[in-house]
Amino acid sequence: MKLKLWQAGEAVLRRRARALTPEQIRSDDVQRLIEWMRETVRDAPGVGLAAPQVGVSIRLAVIEDLPEYIEKMPPEEAAERNRVPIPFHVVINPELVPEGPETVEFFEGCLSVAGWTALVPRAVSVRVQCLNEKAEPMEIRAQGWYARILQHEIDHLNGVLYVDRMRTRSLATIENYMRYLRHATPEELRAALGVPAEDY
Repeated sequence: MKLKLWQAGEAVLRRRARALTPEQIRSDDVQRLIEWMRETVRDAPGVGLAAPQVGVSIRLAVIEDLPEYIEKMPPEEAAERNRVPIPFHVVINPELVPEGPETVEFFEGCLSVAGWTALVPRAVSVRVQCLNEKAEPMEIRAQGWYARILQHEIDHLNGVLYVDRMRTRSLATIENYMRYLRHATPEELRAALGVPAEDY
C-alpha cells in the first residue's frame, strides 16, 4: 500500500517522534507500517523514509539505496559522494553520533519538501545505535552517502528538515539544479550563488 507523503508545513514533521517499546515494534500494526513504508519509498523513488513523513510520529525509518539508482549517476559522481548500494533495513529509536569533525557538502532533497534541493553540510562518518524490525539491538557505522541518509532520516525523527541545515543561498528547484548546478565546481557554485569565497 502506497502511503501519503506529508509535506513541509504539517505539524507532525516538526515534532520529536516517540520511541517504541519492543512489544510495539513486533506488533502487527508496526510490521504492516514497515512494509507500507518500503512500498512507498520505492514508489517515490527515494533512499529513505521516516515515519513522520507518512504522518506517524514514531522513531522509525526505513533506508535502501538500490543499485539501479546509483547506476543512473556518472561513475565519478557516485565515487565523489562515496555512494554504494545499501540493502533495505529499518532503524528504530536511533541514537546518532558523528565520528570525527570532518564534514562534506552535497545537494540534498527530501520527499517532504518536494521539488526543491539545497547544499547541506553533513558529517562524513557516523555511528548509530538502534533497534531493527525485530526489536534487536544493532550498531551501524556508516560513511559517505549512507551516513548522509542516516543523518537526514534521523533528523526527521527529531522534527528537523534539511532546510534547517542548508546553505540558504543554494536553495533551488530540482529543475534549476539539473540545469545549472548539478555539475558545477565549487568555484562555479560560489559564482552562481553570489557567495564570496570567504563566506562559502
